[in-house]
Amino acid sequence: MSKKNELEQEATGPLKGVRIVDLTSVVFGAYATQILADMGAEVMKVEAPSATGGGGMGGDIMRWPGHPPEGAPADLGPIFMTINRNKRSVLLNLGDEKAREAFLKLVATADVVVSNIRYEGMKRLGISYDDVKAVKPDIIFAHAAGYGSNGPYAGLPAYDDLIQAGSGMADLLPRMDGNEAPRYMPTIIGDKVSGLFLVSAITSALFHKERTGEGQFVEVPMLESVTSFVLAEHFYDHVYDPPTGEWTYGRITNPDRRPYKTKDGYIGLLPYSDKQWENFFELAGRKDEYLSDPRFKDYKARTKHIRELYAMIEETTQLKTTGEWLKVLQPLSIPAVKMNKLDDLQDDPHFKEVDFFARYEHPDAGGYFALRPPVRFAETPSNIRRHPPRLGEQTEEVLKEAGLSDEEIAALRAGRKAAE
Repeated sequence: MSKKNELEQEATGPLKGVRIVDLTSVVFGAYATQILADMGAEVMKVEAPSATGGGGMGGDIMRWPGHPPEGAPADLGPIFMTINRNKRSVLLNLGDEKAREAFLKLVATADVVVSNIRYEGMKRLGISYDDVKAVKPDIIFAHAAGYGSNGPYAGLPAYDDLIQAGSGMADLLPRMDGNEAPRYMPTIIGDKVSGLFLVSAITSALFHKERTGEGQFVEVPMLESVTSFVLAEHFYDHVYDPPTGEWTYGRITNPDRRPYKTKDGYIGLLPYSDKQWENFFELAGRKDEYLSDPRFKDYKARTKHIRELYAMIEETTQLKTTGEWLKVLQPLSIPAVKMNKLDDLQDDPHFKEVDFFARYEHPDAGGYFALRPPVRFAETPSNIRRHPPRLGEQTEEVLKEAGLSDEEIAALRAGRKAAE
């Protein structure tokens, strides 16, 4: 964070040379395409101008929430800044025939089209898979959907709240704390988890295309993606037919599973092996008490009595400060970490050393932080090379690359102004 960070000029990641036409907005798609862009892909974010009477609030709706610095453009809101770097913004009203033709010329230069527009809407606009395949037969068309197209919910609107409700995720907190009211996780987890599935799907399709030359239609539905994410551990004994026990992995929905209070804060702590548990309670001066308790004699017994074990941990951790615990736990390889509040993250010594919160100067928004790509490639490192774009900032640049003439671009600009 203390280092001076300059934008790198060239892509260095493993997807260098891959061109993606990005019709996504909000978080699901934009989060995914930023990861792909960090990995080296050239991402051209196609955004719609504001509708008549829209007050100028066009493009990705995530441009507008939040509080940009005084004097900074309003279209560079904080969420947009966080998930739209390394992209170029192209402003096109795809309801206009000339803009549609320009879009298809752009597609002809691309490897991937990714969209979260409802598919029936894409058909009406003339930009469905069949339409783009006609101009680029080997295109990969990734559709970020709310629900799988072969089910009764196909085509219905989907947002993170709805997906958390429909996937069983909103049922997890009630099972943990006994409060029967279903609740959403306080993060846009449905969008982001689905975004990771979308990244995986696109890179897999690119691998297939590299081997065979064949493009394809790829569908990534949020409901199915998030439900598979939730049930990875929480299907539990209901994975059998008939069920042999409960829903949910009890250790995870245990209400005592939380950071433990110390003398001066909180600590994340999870002894795992028999030896780690023994060493932990030896450090606390409670080894004999622990070893003589049949509830904790082995993994199976500890799992059955996990609430009592976690309660015993919390009694113990309050005997030392967080720093004192880390000093004695880490040399014994007992998993432990200081619990950070959001306010603490940028001062965490690990994040500071790896320059995770990299500071840049945006030409319009001023100073801002970008989170370094977390995945590390030894030979083809991801990099940050473009600031989050203003709405339509690179329209002419991108369309010229796609082969449009100055006259065609001028006509598009005139048509857009007339519509506004």
